[in-house]
Amino acid sequence: MPNGKQLTAQIREMPVIPNSLPLWGLGQMGLIVKGPDALAAIDPYLSDSIREMTQEQFGGLMSRAFPPPLLPDELAADVYLITHEHPDHLDGPTLAAARPDARFVAPGWCMEALTGLGIRRERITVPEVLTPFTLPGTSLRLTAVPAAHYDKEYDARKGYRWLGYLIEWNGVVLYHAGDTVLYPGYMETMRDLPTPDVALLPVNGRDYFRESVLNITGTLLPAEAALLARELGWGVIIPGHNDLFTANSIPNAQIVDALERLAPRQAFKLLQPGELYYFVK
Repeated sequence: MPNGKQLTAQIREMPVIPNSLPLWGLGQMGLIVKGPDALAAIDPYLSDSIREMTQEQFGGLMSRAFPPPLLPDELAADVYLITHEHPDHLDGPTLAAARPDARFVAPGWCMEALTGLGIRRERITVPEVLTPFTLPGTSLRLTAVPAAHYDKEYDARKGYRWLGYLIEWNGVVLYHAGDTVLYPGYMETMRDLPTPDVALLPVNGRDYFRESVLNITGTLLPAEAALLARELGWGVIIPGHNDLFTANSIPNAQIVDALERLAPRQAFKLLQPGELYYFVK
Protein backbone atom coordinates (compact mmCIF):
# COMPACT_ATOMS: atom_id res chain seq x y z
CA MET A 1 0.00 0.00 0.00
CA PRO A 2 1.50 3.41 -0.94
CA ASN A 3 1.96 5.94 1.84
CA GLY A 4 -0.22 9.02 2.02
CA LYS A 5 2.13 11.30 0.11
CA GLN A 6 2.62 8.73 -2.66
CA LEU A 7 -1.12 8.14 -2.93
CA THR A 8 -1.87 11.86 -2.97
CA ALA A 9 0.65 12.35 -5.77
CA GLN A 10 -0.79 9.44 -7.73
CA ILE A 11 -4.31 10.84 -7.45
CA ARG A 12 -3.19 14.33 -8.43
CA GLU A 13 -1.21 13.17 -11.46
CA MET A 14 -3.57 10.45 -12.72
CA PRO A 15 -4.96 11.34 -16.17
CA VAL A 16 -8.64 10.75 -16.83
CA ILE A 17 -9.28 9.53 -20.37
CA PRO A 18 -12.75 9.59 -21.98
CA ASN A 19 -15.22 6.92 -20.82
CA SER A 20 -13.27 6.09 -17.71
CA LEU A 21 -13.14 6.68 -13.95
CA PRO A 22 -10.10 6.10 -11.75
CA LEU A 23 -11.20 4.76 -8.34
CA TRP A 24 -9.20 4.35 -5.14
CA GLY A 25 -10.35 2.25 -2.21
CA LEU A 26 -10.16 3.72 1.27
CA GLY A 27 -11.50 0.70 3.15
CA GLN A 28 -15.00 0.04 4.54
CA MET A 29 -17.23 1.93 2.06
CA GLY A 30 -14.74 4.73 1.41
CA LEU A 31 -13.98 5.55 -2.21
CA ILE A 32 -12.17 8.27 -4.11
CA VAL A 33 -13.44 8.97 -7.62
CA LYS A 34 -11.56 11.19 -10.06
CA GLY A 35 -13.45 12.69 -12.97
CA PRO A 36 -12.25 15.05 -15.69
CA ASP A 37 -13.22 18.15 -13.69
CA ALA A 38 -13.32 17.25 -9.98
CA LEU A 39 -12.25 14.83 -7.26
CA ALA A 40 -15.01 13.19 -5.21
CA ALA A 41 -14.71 11.28 -1.93
CA ILE A 42 -17.51 8.99 -0.79
CA ASP A 43 -17.82 8.02 2.90
CA PRO A 44 -14.11 8.50 3.72
CA TYR A 45 -13.14 7.14 7.16
CA LEU A 46 -9.50 8.07 7.74
CA SER A 47 -9.34 8.31 11.54
CA ASP A 48 -9.71 5.79 14.37
CA SER A 49 -12.58 7.67 15.98
CA ILE A 50 -14.83 4.62 16.45
CA ARG A 51 -12.19 2.89 18.57
CA GLU A 52 -12.01 6.02 20.69
CA MET A 53 -15.82 6.16 21.02
CA THR A 54 -16.14 2.49 21.99
CA GLN A 55 -12.93 1.99 24.00
CA GLU A 56 -14.69 1.92 27.38
CA GLN A 57 -17.38 -0.54 26.23
CA PHE A 58 -15.48 -2.81 23.86
CA GLY A 59 -11.80 -2.10 24.49
CA GLY A 60 -9.94 -2.19 21.20
CA LEU A 61 -12.48 -4.45 19.45
CA MET A 62 -13.49 -1.69 17.03
CA SER A 63 -9.97 -0.60 16.14
CA ARG A 64 -8.91 -0.17 12.53
CA ALA A 65 -7.57 -3.36 10.93
CA PHE A 66 -5.15 -1.31 8.83
CA PRO A 67 -3.77 2.24 8.88
CA PRO A 68 -5.61 4.84 6.80
CA PRO A 69 -4.31 5.00 3.21
CA LEU A 70 -3.87 8.74 3.64
CA LEU A 71 -4.42 11.32 6.34
CA PRO A 72 -7.51 13.53 6.43
CA ASP A 73 -5.58 16.66 5.45
CA GLU A 74 -4.08 14.80 2.48
CA LEU A 75 -7.52 14.15 0.99
CA ALA A 76 -8.07 17.33 -1.00
CA ALA A 77 -11.46 16.42 -2.48
CA ASP A 78 -13.71 18.94 -4.22
CA VAL A 79 -16.87 17.19 -3.07
CA TYR A 80 -17.72 14.74 -0.29
CA LEU A 81 -20.68 12.40 -0.70
CA ILE A 82 -21.97 11.06 2.62
CA THR A 83 -24.52 8.24 2.63
CA HIS A 84 -25.59 8.45 6.30
CA GLU A 85 -24.56 9.67 9.73
CA HIS A 86 -22.88 6.55 11.16
CA PRO A 87 -19.30 7.51 12.08
CA ASP A 88 -17.64 5.02 9.73
CA HIS A 89 -19.34 6.96 6.92
CA LEU A 90 -19.53 10.47 8.36
CA ASP A 91 -16.16 10.67 10.07
CA GLY A 92 -15.76 13.94 11.96
CA PRO A 93 -11.94 14.11 11.97
CA THR A 94 -11.80 13.39 8.23
CA LEU A 95 -14.47 15.89 7.19
CA ALA A 96 -13.23 18.61 9.55
CA ALA A 97 -9.97 18.63 7.55
CA ALA A 98 -11.74 19.23 4.21
CA ARG A 99 -10.77 22.23 2.12
CA PRO A 100 -12.74 25.38 3.01
CA ASP A 101 -14.29 25.45 -0.48
CA ALA A 102 -15.22 21.75 -0.60
CA ARG A 103 -18.89 20.91 -1.04
CA PHE A 104 -20.90 18.17 0.66
CA VAL A 105 -23.88 16.06 -0.39
CA ALA A 106 -25.62 14.23 2.45
CA PRO A 107 -29.03 13.27 3.87
CA GLY A 108 -30.78 15.87 6.00
CA TRP A 109 -30.15 13.59 8.97
CA CYS A 110 -26.45 14.52 8.68
CA MET A 111 -26.94 18.28 8.78
CA GLU A 112 -26.42 18.72 12.52
CA ALA A 113 -23.24 16.65 12.53
CA LEU A 114 -21.81 18.47 9.51
CA THR A 115 -22.57 21.98 10.77
CA GLY A 116 -21.16 20.93 14.15
CA LEU A 117 -17.85 20.44 12.37
CA GLY A 118 -17.92 24.07 11.23
CA ILE A 119 -19.17 23.30 7.72
CA ARG A 120 -21.50 26.07 6.57
CA ARG A 121 -25.01 25.11 5.49
CA GLU A 122 -24.57 26.72 2.09
CA ARG A 123 -21.82 24.18 1.35
CA ILE A 124 -24.18 21.24 2.03
CA THR A 125 -26.71 19.86 -0.47
CA VAL A 126 -29.49 17.56 0.72
CA PRO A 127 -30.56 15.76 -2.46
CA GLU A 128 -34.10 14.86 -3.48
CA VAL A 129 -34.16 11.12 -3.98
CA LEU A 130 -34.49 9.76 -7.52
CA THR A 131 -34.09 13.29 -8.92
CA PRO A 132 -30.88 13.55 -10.97
CA PHE A 133 -28.88 16.76 -10.73
CA THR A 134 -25.44 17.96 -11.81
CA LEU A 135 -23.06 19.13 -9.12
CA PRO A 136 -22.23 22.82 -9.69
CA GLY A 137 -18.92 23.40 -11.41
CA THR A 138 -18.61 19.77 -12.54
CA SER A 139 -20.05 17.34 -15.08
CA LEU A 140 -20.88 14.84 -12.32
CA ARG A 141 -24.57 13.86 -12.56
CA LEU A 142 -25.85 12.45 -9.28
CA THR A 143 -29.00 10.55 -8.30
CA ALA A 144 -29.68 9.77 -4.63
CA VAL A 145 -31.28 6.36 -4.08
CA PRO A 146 -33.05 5.38 -0.84
CA ALA A 147 -31.29 2.67 1.15
CA ALA A 148 -32.56 0.62 4.12
CA HIS A 149 -30.36 0.11 7.16
CA TYR A 150 -32.54 -1.88 8.19
CA ASP A 151 -35.65 0.18 7.51
CA LYS A 152 -36.10 2.75 4.76
CA GLU A 153 -36.57 5.53 7.30
CA TYR A 154 -38.15 8.81 6.24
CA ASP A 155 -38.79 12.07 8.07
CA ALA A 156 -40.90 14.86 6.60
CA ARG A 157 -38.26 17.46 7.48
CA LYS A 158 -35.01 15.51 7.08
CA GLY A 159 -36.01 13.22 4.19
CA TYR A 160 -34.61 9.71 3.81
CA ARG A 161 -32.10 8.72 6.46
CA TRP A 162 -30.03 6.24 4.43
CA LEU A 163 -28.90 6.90 0.87
CA GLY A 164 -26.92 5.38 -1.96
CA TYR A 165 -25.61 7.40 -4.89
CA LEU A 166 -25.76 6.69 -8.62
CA ILE A 167 -23.02 8.67 -10.35
CA GLU A 168 -22.95 9.33 -14.10
CA TRP A 169 -19.62 10.85 -14.97
CA ASN A 170 -17.32 10.86 -17.98
CA GLY A 171 -19.37 8.18 -19.73
CA VAL A 172 -19.33 5.76 -16.76
CA VAL A 173 -22.16 4.81 -14.37
CA LEU A 174 -20.97 4.15 -10.81
CA TYR A 175 -23.29 3.05 -8.00
CA HIS A 176 -22.33 3.39 -4.35
CA ALA A 177 -25.05 1.57 -2.41
CA GLY A 178 -24.28 3.04 1.01
CA ASP A 179 -25.28 0.66 3.81
CA THR A 180 -28.39 -1.25 2.84
CA VAL A 181 -30.34 -4.45 2.81
CA LEU A 182 -32.88 -5.36 0.17
CA TYR A 183 -36.31 -3.81 0.73
CA PRO A 184 -39.65 -3.98 -1.11
CA GLY A 185 -39.38 -1.96 -4.31
CA TYR A 186 -35.57 -1.80 -4.33
CA MET A 187 -35.13 -4.01 -7.38
CA GLU A 188 -37.80 -2.09 -9.29
CA THR A 189 -36.20 1.23 -8.36
CA MET A 190 -32.80 0.13 -9.59
CA ARG A 191 -34.23 -1.25 -12.86
CA ASP A 192 -35.58 2.21 -13.65
CA LEU A 193 -32.15 3.81 -13.27
CA PRO A 194 -29.12 3.65 -15.59
CA THR A 195 -27.37 0.29 -15.27
CA PRO A 196 -24.16 0.57 -13.21
CA ASP A 197 -20.88 -0.25 -14.90
CA VAL A 198 -19.35 -0.50 -11.42
CA ALA A 199 -21.19 -1.01 -8.13
CA LEU A 200 -19.76 -0.83 -4.60
CA LEU A 201 -21.96 -3.00 -2.38
CA PRO A 202 -21.82 -3.65 1.39
CA VAL A 203 -21.54 -7.43 1.72
CA ASN A 204 -20.49 -8.28 5.27
CA GLY A 205 -23.99 -9.51 6.10
CA ARG A 206 -25.61 -9.65 9.50
CA ASP A 207 -26.01 -12.02 12.42
CA TYR A 208 -27.40 -12.16 15.94
CA PHE A 209 -24.08 -11.63 17.73
CA ARG A 210 -23.14 -8.49 15.84
CA GLU A 211 -26.65 -7.08 16.09
CA SER A 212 -27.39 -7.90 19.72
CA VAL A 213 -23.98 -7.79 21.42
CA LEU A 214 -22.08 -5.20 19.38
CA ASN A 215 -25.15 -3.18 18.32
CA ILE A 216 -24.00 -3.29 14.68
CA THR A 217 -26.58 -2.85 11.95
CA GLY A 218 -25.88 -5.33 9.18
CA THR A 219 -25.85 -5.17 5.40
CA LEU A 220 -26.37 -7.41 2.38
CA LEU A 221 -25.54 -11.09 2.66
CA PRO A 222 -23.04 -12.21 0.00
CA ALA A 223 -25.73 -14.34 -1.65
CA GLU A 224 -28.08 -11.34 -1.81
CA ALA A 225 -25.40 -9.19 -3.43
CA ALA A 226 -24.58 -11.89 -5.98
CA LEU A 227 -28.22 -12.41 -6.94
CA LEU A 228 -28.86 -8.66 -7.04
CA ALA A 229 -26.02 -8.07 -9.50
CA ARG A 230 -27.03 -11.09 -11.59
CA GLU A 231 -30.70 -10.19 -11.81
CA LEU A 232 -30.04 -6.54 -12.69
CA GLY A 233 -27.19 -7.17 -15.11
CA TRP A 234 -24.70 -4.95 -13.31
CA GLY A 235 -21.08 -4.65 -14.42
CA VAL A 236 -18.15 -4.99 -12.02
CA ILE A 237 -19.02 -5.52 -8.35
CA ILE A 238 -16.70 -4.16 -5.65
CA PRO A 239 -17.48 -5.90 -2.33
CA GLY A 240 -17.35 -3.37 0.50
CA HIS A 241 -17.90 -2.86 4.23
CA ASN A 242 -15.81 -5.91 5.01
CA ASP A 243 -12.25 -4.93 5.87
CA LEU A 244 -12.05 -2.15 8.43
CA PHE A 245 -13.15 -3.91 11.63
CA THR A 246 -12.23 -7.53 12.30
CA ALA A 247 -15.28 -7.92 14.53
CA ASN A 248 -17.58 -6.84 11.70
CA SER A 249 -16.08 -8.76 8.79
CA ILE A 250 -16.53 -12.14 7.14
CA PRO A 251 -13.95 -14.14 5.17
CA ASN A 252 -13.61 -12.98 1.57
CA ALA A 253 -13.92 -16.65 0.62
CA GLN A 254 -17.62 -16.48 1.57
CA ILE A 255 -18.13 -13.61 -0.85
CA VAL A 256 -16.24 -15.29 -3.67
CA ASP A 257 -18.11 -18.56 -3.03
CA ALA A 258 -21.49 -16.80 -3.30
CA LEU A 259 -20.50 -15.14 -6.55
CA GLU A 260 -19.14 -18.35 -8.04
CA ARG A 261 -22.24 -20.35 -7.06
CA LEU A 262 -24.97 -17.84 -7.84
CA ALA A 263 -23.45 -15.49 -10.44
CA PRO A 264 -20.50 -17.37 -11.97
CA ARG A 265 -20.04 -14.90 -14.84
CA GLN A 266 -20.23 -11.85 -12.60
CA ALA A 267 -17.13 -9.64 -12.74
CA PHE A 268 -15.89 -8.45 -9.36
CA LYS A 269 -12.90 -6.71 -7.85
CA LEU A 270 -11.67 -7.04 -4.26
CA LEU A 271 -10.29 -3.53 -3.84
CA GLN A 272 -7.59 -3.07 -1.24
CA PRO A 273 -7.19 0.15 0.79
CA GLY A 274 -5.12 2.60 -1.22
CA GLU A 275 -5.36 0.50 -4.38
CA LEU A 276 -6.17 2.09 -7.73
CA TYR A 277 -8.85 0.50 -9.89
CA TYR A 278 -8.92 2.30 -13.23
CA PHE A 279 -12.21 1.42 -14.91
CA VAL A 280 -12.42 1.98 -18.65
CA LYS A 281 -15.73 1.35 -20.35
